[in-house]
Amino acid sequence: MRWRDRRQSDNVEDRRGMGGGRKLAVGGGIGGVVVIILYLLLGGDLGDIGNQVPDLQLSPDTAVSTEGRALTAEEQDAGAFVSVILADTEDVWNTLFRDDGKTYREPRLVLFSDLTSSACGTAQSATGPFYCPGDATVYIDLGFFASMQERLGASGDFAMAYVIAHEVGHHVQNQMGIMDQVMSQRGRMSEADFNQAMVRLELQADFLAGVWAHHAQRMKNILEEGDIEEGINAAGAVGDDRIQRMTQGYVVPDSFTHGTSEQRIRWFTKGFKTGDLSQGDTFAGNAL
Repeated sequence: MRWRDRRQSDNVEDRRGMGGGRKLAVGGGIGGVVVIILYLLLGGDLGDIGNQVPDLQLSPDTAVSTEGRALTAEEQDAGAFVSVILADTEDVWNTLFRDDGKTYREPRLVLFSDLTSSACGTAQSATGPFYCPGDATVYIDLGFFASMQERLGASGDFAMAYVIAHEVGHHVQNQMGIMDQVMSQRGRMSEADFNQAMVRLELQADFLAGVWAHHAQRMKNILEEGDIEEGINAAGAVGDDRIQRMTQGYVVPDSFTHGTSEQRIRWFTKGFKTGDLSQGDTFAGNAL
């Protein structure tokens, strides 16, 4: 991606190097913490892990150091990358909202290591990147991206940009009232039906990530050869069907909450090719 020497967002709070508290350890499954990361990637619910991967056990680990430390040059570079991508999402969504006669309220993004606090509770490294509607903030421990590359083969700077854009997509859904509409149905429908509603919400966030890429390319020429392929590979890597096969050896479609690899790739690609928000109704009957 072409990202250097461009505007960085003012909405990034960097808590890395500030020390931590306690963190989660995982028993069972493949790769410990990475299993939770895979399930919670892009909006999962920590309380539902037992439904997705029944043999996982969560337990408190020993306390980690609370002493701060200086960030390495590599960590500073990674933080600058995230800040540029967030700035790109701000520019795109400010433009699209303004064109529709609306005002875009920019989200915050918190970078942290190990553990931090959020309006949605304690943010753990194990939860992966997530969006908290309570404080309109995206939370990311950048160590996640190394795990995504090592465990899933989802590498490249655009793969990371896709994850950030997906989480910002949840912020867009929050502003449009879509997130509230879906979450209000919890407890009012069967678990299988609610899971399907969550799949549709996640696929729409994938679509919105594609819309962002479409307009960021038109506005700033950000893409280099192979970038979109990196995004498609990352979208496919985190499909529910692939994760379930990896973690439990079989697939349970009624427990899906994020969509299959094919669905995630299809909706991200549709958003990128069209850039048209009107084509992102993943809640239509035939959308899946």
